[in-house]
Amino acid sequence: MPLIDISIARGRTPEQLRALIDGVHRVAETTVDAAPENITVIVREVEPAHWARGNTTITERHS
Repeated sequence: MPLIDISIARGRTPEQLRALIDGVHRVAETTVDAAPENITVIVREVEPAHWARGNTTITERHS
């Protein structure tokens, strides 16, 4: 029963997020032989101002 938890910066379209879920779901099916009904995918969107690497937020990098 794979539980796949994805954190991604907010800003993608609903279509992009749906494609991400679909792609990850398919990979879980084929790589670990998981039954489709047992795969859970969670996408957590994080505000760019709340996501930092190297003490610089995504918002600051794109300013």
